[in-house]
Amino acid sequence: MIAAILCVIILLVVFTAAFRPSYTHLPDHYGALQRRCRESHEPGRGNINNEKVFIAATLYDPKGHLVGGDWGSAVLKLVELLGPENVHLSVYENDADPLAKASLETLEKRLTCKSSSHSLVVVFRSEYYPGNSSLISEHLPLEEIPRVTIPSGERRMKRIAFLAEVRNRALRPLETNLSARFDKLLFINDVMFNPVDAAHLLFSTNIDSSGHTQYGAVCAVDFINAFKFYDRFATRDLEGYAMGIPFFPWFTDAGNAVSRRDVLEQKDAVRVRACWGGMTAFEAKWFQSSYRDNSLTVADDTNFAASKISPLRFRYEEDPFWDASECCLIHADLTYLRYGRNITTDSGIFTNPYIRVAYDSRTLSWLPYTRRIERLYSFIHNLLDHAVGLPSHNVRRLEQPGDTVVEKVWKYDDTGEKPKPGESGSDLKGSYHDVKRVVGPGRFCGSRTLLVLNDNPKEGEKKWMNVPLPALPS
Repeated sequence: MIAAILCVIILLVVFTAAFRPSYTHLPDHYGALQRRCRESHEPGRGNINNEKVFIAATLYDPKGHLVGGDWGSAVLKLVELLGPENVHLSVYENDADPLAKASLETLEKRLTCKSSSHSLVVVFRSEYYPGNSSLISEHLPLEEIPRVTIPSGERRMKRIAFLAEVRNRALRPLETNLSARFDKLLFINDVMFNPVDAAHLLFSTNIDSSGHTQYGAVCAVDFINAFKFYDRFATRDLEGYAMGIPFFPWFTDAGNAVSRRDVLEQKDAVRVRACWGGMTAFEAKWFQSSYRDNSLTVADDTNFAASKISPLRFRYEEDPFWDASECCLIHADLTYLRYGRNITTDSGIFTNPYIRVAYDSRTLSWLPYTRRIERLYSFIHNLLDHAVGLPSHNVRRLEQPGDTVVEKVWKYDDTGEKPKPGESGSDLKGSYHDVKRVVGPGRFCGSRTLLVLNDNPKEGEKKWMNVPLPALPS
């Protein structure tokens, strides 16, 4: 019996891999771009419409292994595919060690676009903004990052506040030359990627009849190993539900299951509310101050002012014991600017499962093979989702920008004194209070949790920690 079951499983795997592989056969226009990139050596061959692209990256790169290794090589190849004159590359790293700084200097010398590298103030040599780079290594004063009080009395940095700050610093060159115009913004994490895949993400996803893309943002899918999807914290399906078990098809069958069905139908533009996936392409105009005009008026009149989020920048949730990924919130803000609160079948945000990245080169090399059998996972994925109670519940998922709501927010008792940064003492007392407020975008992104950074982690300690949640009143 066991032998028969094993034989059936093997036959299913072989049949699926050979005749029903998942996300393997590229759409025709993907193949055309891929051939052009392979058969020509002309700079800009991957960017047929000569679109201007701002590439941003924030790195933690001890000893410079990323910039000096496969990541840096992929970025250099991508710049050449897009056309050096079409690209501005902004790489930001705070408090880099000497080897990391040396890797940035080497990358600068190898770039085919004009470059300038400065510590705190970015000054560009060219009056024409695309075709430059800013490779920034600086000390980031952690005392400038907003703090939150935890029950011990200590004041700690919210992890998301720190991440939002460094991502925004990578975008600072957009504020230097307001006359510059970019068509696309590509954010790349510390992931290994195929440069042609990055071009597909930018220029092949959800194209119209004229061959131009139609999206507010589109994300790759990132893997921590050959099977496991990584970025569950930032990704939400079209109805704002959190993710399922982190393997294909990733999304649960909650609600109308639009995102899950899009994946199972092998679409290149899977409709979602938010994503990141290690690499994300945006319609760039929403991030540029030069576009902050009447064209950015939201589609309906709410009490949440669009001026608070225009131009787009990363942000964090200020409530204690309520956190949301800065990468989810940026999509919520983008959708609000584009559509207001009226979202039905399409948020303009997509995930593209043809485009996959990984956090090491070995995993990336396995992805073309492991995807071939992943259609076999959908039944067991659904079974496990229900068994463990996914998607997790979010009490604020259905709140819309401009809604007046009553929310339970944690507040410490008024002791007359506020703890100083780094100060600890006896546990502070507090309780949840009903707070009436007009909400902004992104309530579907959050959950009752608090992630904080350790300012000076000891050897063996994590750089961040999850603070225990005060119990909600029954």
